[in-house]
Amino acid sequence: MAISKEITRLEHSSVKLAVTVGKDDVRTQYDELLAEYSKNIQIPGFRKGKAPKNVLERKFGSALKGEALGRIVEKSIGEVFEDESFSAKDKPLPYSTPRLDEEPTLDLDADLRFSLTYDVLPDVKVAAWKGLEVEAPDVSVTDEDISRELETVRDRNAIVQDKDDGDAAVKDDVVTVDYQELTDAGEPQEATKREDFVFTLGTGYNRYKFDDDVVGMKKGETKDIVKTYSEEIADRDLAGKTIKLRVTLTALKKKILPELDDDLAQDVDEKFKTLDDLKASIRERLTKTLEKRLRDIKLNNLLEKMMEGTPVELPESMIRIEIESRWRNMARQFQTTPEELLKLLGASGKTYDNITAEWRPDVVKALHSRLIVESLIEEQGLTATDEDLTKELEKLAEETGSPLDDVKKYYEQEQMREYLKEEIKENKLFDLMLAENTIKKGKQEKYLDIVK
Repeated sequence: MAISKEITRLEHSSVKLAVTVGKDDVRTQYDELLAEYSKNIQIPGFRKGKAPKNVLERKFGSALKGEALGRIVEKSIGEVFEDESFSAKDKPLPYSTPRLDEEPTLDLDADLRFSLTYDVLPDVKVAAWKGLEVEAPDVSVTDEDISRELETVRDRNAIVQDKDDGDAAVKDDVVTVDYQELTDAGEPQEATKREDFVFTLGTGYNRYKFDDDVVGMKKGETKDIVKTYSEEIADRDLAGKTIKLRVTLTALKKKILPELDDDLAQDVDEKFKTLDDLKASIRERLTKTLEKRLRDIKLNNLLEKMMEGTPVELPESMIRIEIESRWRNMARQFQTTPEELLKLLGASGKTYDNITAEWRPDVVKALHSRLIVESLIEEQGLTATDEDLTKELEKLAEETGSPLDDVKKYYEQEQMREYLKEEIKENKLFDLMLAENTIKKGKQEKYLDIVK
């Protein structure tokens, strides 16, 4: 078809596509549809396929024009978007359905004009990505960090024994409790009931943080407690609230920790001959973890600096699809469906809208950062070669302790292979970013505060 088109840029990375279809093609498309009607429709008084066109137009005129209009619009849009000369940056995002600005009118003796609005990939031009200066924490692995890890090793290798009836619970005991919230009138709230919950006193590994309230309780004892939570608590459902709880201690055990010696090291892994071997291994592991975390912090700070100088207009459809993806991921973490998750959170007064509104700033920041990374990868012409893939697979096999053939087989899946390629290109860019910019030492921090 003879089609002319014009693109107009709108705000928030949207465009308006104005399309004009020549009147000769409009008539051709209409006549082809009319011929189909004539061939397939039976009209009383005429043999099938023999009804005159003027009779068909009198009987089906409105329906004919409506269907012809739909066909012409659909076909012309398809031809525009499939045209290789049509710029990729002017094509709609996969999740942005083009919308007709208004219903066009079909005139068989005139050109057909209509316009569409849709979202496109934001145009990103990174103002500066070299010569920047940011800070990163000054932190190292200390003997204190090693000692803490050794205590964790002792805890994992501890022997757990039942305490005598009548013994009181103390810090570091392993307790089993039943608990549930109470109404202001002291009535149990069945929806909050939890049975056989096990944790170690003093760790805080329970939602309501009632460790101190359980200390001193004895097996079989039930206790009603009142907890008031600050506005700063991580669990936003508890922030600023006062909760009444009923807690029953159903089991009480004590830990017997092993001595910190060569025998413990050998119990952890036969490759360790002495406690010093275990300490060296812990230091190496913590150092690698810290290096990775510091790299992430440096890159994040650099990207934030780049975002300040590189404004991006994010289309609403891009934000929406990212929020929906996070919602589905959250449902998978809860091992449920998105619909059931909404019901679950609804019981605590949460709605989809207010939950996703809390996510929105982080989603916008993540998308902004991602677009800058993709733009720089393209600008620098970074690729993932077969040699790069081979090296990365060997590295993954070494890090995971898996046979190389197994790792290769896993990444033979097309989707996983493409994912790995993208990761390789990203890491090449990140290496460039770290090499081309200045990272100053910031304030001193503790290892645990950085990697927790």
